[in-house]
Amino acid sequence: MVHCKTLITTGLAGWLVFGGFAARADEGLTRAEATSRLQRVETEIDALRKNLANKRQSYTGEQQLLKAADLNIQASALALRELDATRQGHKRELARLNAEQRSYLNSLDQRKEALTAQIMAAYRLGRESRLKLVLNQDSPAAFSRTLAYYDYFSRSQARQILELRQVLQTLDAMQLKINTELSALDEVQRNQQQVLDEIKSQRRERQAIVDSLASLIGSQEALLAELQQDRRDLETLLEKLSNVLADIPADLGKQLGPGALKGKLPLPLKGRVKHAYGQPRSAGLRWQGWLISAAAGSEVNNIAYGRVAFSDWLRGYGLLMIIDHGDGFMSLYSNNESLLHEVGDWVQPGAVISTVGTTPRNGTGLYFEIRKNGKALDPAAWLDR
Repeated sequence: MVHCKTLITTGLAGWLVFGGFAARADEGLTRAEATSRLQRVETEIDALRKNLANKRQSYTGEQQLLKAADLNIQASALALRELDATRQGHKRELARLNAEQRSYLNSLDQRKEALTAQIMAAYRLGRESRLKLVLNQDSPAAFSRTLAYYDYFSRSQARQILELRQVLQTLDAMQLKINTELSALDEVQRNQQQVLDEIKSQRRERQAIVDSLASLIGSQEALLAELQQDRRDLETLLEKLSNVLADIPADLGKQLGPGALKGKLPLPLKGRVKHAYGQPRSAGLRWQGWLISAAAGSEVNNIAYGRVAFSDWLRGYGLLMIIDHGDGFMSLYSNNESLLHEVGDWVQPGAVISTVGTTPRNGTGLYFEIRKNGKALDPAAWLDR
């Protein structure tokens, strides 16, 4: 039975009405129903995110500018990704046309060789003209056979010439298609360059906002307060997600979760671990996950089968994706440049889920966490390096 429950939001000076769903074991929810329920609570998650933001009055203007910059970059990055897919499609079609053209050129060579062989055979049959053959009546049978051979070769040559002409016409048509694909490919590449230039400009604007925000925060005490509040906001979000997800049965099927794959989970992306779990962080805090260095735009992969529980911007974490893997496990991927899945999507292990962006204070790279029942775990014990 579906019902609503009112929850006290930890760390907030108020109440948040949060939609939850009680799912009894005998309800037998289907995967589609479970996914639908998760999608319906997306609005409540959005309300929580806005509530968290509204409670943070310090640096609100700069944070709004940062959020807008991140969303603009994401839009450009997604457009670039679509253009790249289009370009790859044109390249595949161009490769197919070139292969087909080569096949027809080989066919053309074979037909030319066949025609040459027939002409040479006709030449070897006899060097005398038809008039001499007509005047020479010594052997009527030989004369008749020779004329038949001439007729055969004549018809065969005509057919071969016609086929050659058809092949040449086909090659001309193929060349037109190839030229069209080359033109389309050039256009896509020009558009890609324009979007790349736009992204570079957007990244510079974003960095200026980050620098401005850093100057406003200033002291270590202010930075500590900001980081602590970022962490509390994330933990509040995770707590509410856990409440919702606990009511929605996981549909893992035969897929193995992180609990069964400890030490064998794939890396979310290849790169140097710039900051590891437990290492000292700014303002006296410690890292609860890994900051993995990678170039902006690098693809991020899901570590285990699961369902997207959160895919949005969160203060302190930028564009954040949280994936629920069942049995209390979640993986977090933050400071992305673009998010490629929405809440409720089921994602396979190794699936590309986002692209790397820049962290506010630590350059380009992905911030990654693994959590069990809300508690941060050391990725070193879980990932296969």
